Amino acid sequence: MLADIDARDIHRIICLGDIIGYGPNPREVLDLVAQRCEWSLMGNHDFAVLYEPTNFNAGAESAAFWTRRQLETESDPARRAKRWDFLGSLAIRQTFNGTLCVHGSPRRPINEYIFADDVATAPTKMQQIFDRVERSCLVGHTHVQGLFTDEPDFYPPDELNYAYTFNSWEKVVINVGSVGQPRDRNPKAGYTILYEDHLQFVRLDYDIHAVIKKIESIPDLNDFFGQRLLEGR
Repeated sequence: MLADIDARDIHRIICLGDIIGYGPNPREVLDLVAQRCEWSLMGNHDFAVLYEPTNFNAGAESAAFWTRRQLETESDPARRAKRWDFLGSLAIRQTFNGTLCVHGSPRRPINEYIFADDVATAPTKMQQIFDRVERSCLVGHTHVQGLFTDEPDFYPPDELNYAYTFNSWEKVVINVGSVGQPRDRNPKAGYTILYEDHLQFVRLDYDIHAVIKKIESIPDLNDFFGQRLLEGR
């Protein structure tokens, strides 16, 4: 993903959270995000590692505790302290060029999911969410890339031909997708490029089997965390 970003000559990168939690390389990922991103937000899995994995299933809880141990057992005191300081400094909301950025939702920045079917099954929830959005908002919590409008409606990237031009009369909530664990049945890594008047959804192939092999070599990480990557779920 970073190679693709560099090839496009993009210089500002932000991360909406869940930097760590399921993956086999938490130290390296934290270092990379801290180095390359202008800023990052607190995701629920970052929160779980830093504080407590509340309301997590058994596999996710075990992964959070394993990830914490990887950070705690770093042999270099300076690196260990730097990573914990970075995690502890993550904000729960931020503004980026006038766009509100959260991990979950404008109502509950860390933990609330905004699902595609909420536009039909939870209209009050969607109204309350859009009441907290001035023009646009970026989220990521569901790992499902796409765009919500205040009609309300939801558009997956393929229905938009992977691009969308903003309209002055509408509000939008944009799920930027997930680099490490997409859940829209598309196994390709996803990220979003935000321009002044439009956006572009990006999906990229990567070596999924290499990640699966790493996960399966770690007893505290459920093998399912690797196998799900093959199906994007």
